[in-house]
Amino acid sequence: MAGRETLTWETFGAATREIAQRVADDFEPDMILSIARGGLLIGGALGYALAVKNTYTMNVEFYTGVDQRLEVPRILPPAPDFVDLGSARILIADDVADTGHTLRSVQEFCAGKVAEVRTAVLYEKPQSLVKCEYVWRRTNKWINFPWSDKAPVARRAGSVLET
Repeated sequence: MAGRETLTWETFGAATREIAQRVADDFEPDMILSIARGGLLIGGALGYALAVKNTYTMNVEFYTGVDQRLEVPRILPPAPDFVDLGSARILIADDVADTGHTLRSVQEFCAGKVAEVRTAVLYEKPQSLVKCEYVWRRTNKWINFPWSDKAPVARRAGSVLET
């Protein structure tokens, strides 16, 4: 790993506004699908900036620690039900496209259920197999996000990503 990059809350605000402007200049999503947990804040910020109230959340488990992951991402229930959304344009939001496997699994989940899917992330790494349409910064560093750079106040088995 080539060091670390730290995102602050202040920079997060500016970054999501930049991404939102790029999206607004190019695409009009009907809904935003945030990948939990890292994409929740990005999806919410994009929803406000793009005036999109229709938001969904999808839980995907992949990372188990710093640079440690499951063999394949697992979509956790409940998964969104895209009934009657065949003409919808969805913007998938996440914090980082690292390997791209999580984003790919969500894209595949959406395939054939909606009209168009695009992706927006704060960071995209060179090895990501998904090349996102909207990226704030490209890096090969581990990112310390302001929402996950401190230990949790509650301890639960298997819930801590040690950084």
